[in-house]
Amino acid sequence: MGTNLKKLFLDDRFILVLIFINSVLIFIQDFDGAPAFLNYLDNFFTALFTVEMIIKIRYYGFQEYWRNLWNRFDFILIMIALFSLLIDLLDVGHNIPLSYILVLRVLRLFKSFRIFRFLPNINNIVKGLRNAMKASYFITFSFGVLLVILSVLTCSIFKNLAPEYFATPLQSVYSMFRLFSAEEWYGISDLISQRSSPAMAVFTKIYFIVLLFLAGVLGVSLINSIFVDAMVSDSSDRLQEKVDLLTRKIEVLIKSDEIKLPEVPEEDRVSEKKEDDL
Repeated sequence: MGTNLKKLFLDDRFILVLIFINSVLIFIQDFDGAPAFLNYLDNFFTALFTVEMIIKIRYYGFQEYWRNLWNRFDFILIMIALFSLLIDLLDVGHNIPLSYILVLRVLRLFKSFRIFRFLPNINNIVKGLRNAMKASYFITFSFGVLLVILSVLTCSIFKNLAPEYFATPLQSVYSMFRLFSAEEWYGISDLISQRSSPAMAVFTKIYFIVLLFLAGVLGVSLINSIFVDAMVSDSSDRLQEKVDLLTRKIEVLIKSDEIKLPEVPEEDRVSEKKEDDL
């Protein structure tokens, strides 16, 4: 019985089913009028995940278990979920402020994040994201500095005309970020144009068009292109390495006469020669 139970909790397909059912359960819990027993059922799933963690630690050993990054991820999520379970078991929720109880209930949602480890090629995706972050952190930092500079400049120009958008540098940063994402950029410029003189209105529209094109279009597109290129470059490099290795093996086999290239028939050689003469 114990051996079968251990195999069951070491089976990723079984754990995936548990995570899926628990995610559906958490989703149903937030509906008004949801039965109270769903809370106990959710605690039961938390207990199952805890048993899974203990079995894996005893089976692999803690060092081997902890060496796997996904096991660390699972360990952290399960420990977070255990807080709410302990509160229910110890019945101390009435001594804890409501805001903390809500936070603990929200933390239960993190258990559903475990499903990401079962995505196909997730390790390659994570590695690609890591490479992309390394490749684009400088350009992203530079874009952030540009955002701050333009926000301060825009705040100094338009703070009196549009205080709801540019009253302070911090508020201006948020408004500029919305502008770079092309969200209501024309609404901001039109509002300022209505509150200013005709000459200032023309300047405002030109100013925001240039900002949107340089930072919102070119800047964001540059970051996206670097990010995507870095994500796929690792796969392209591995594919190129395999092609080079296969090419070298074929060359070695050809030189050792283990592989002979097919001889071209005489008729084909004659026709090729005629085509070359033409």
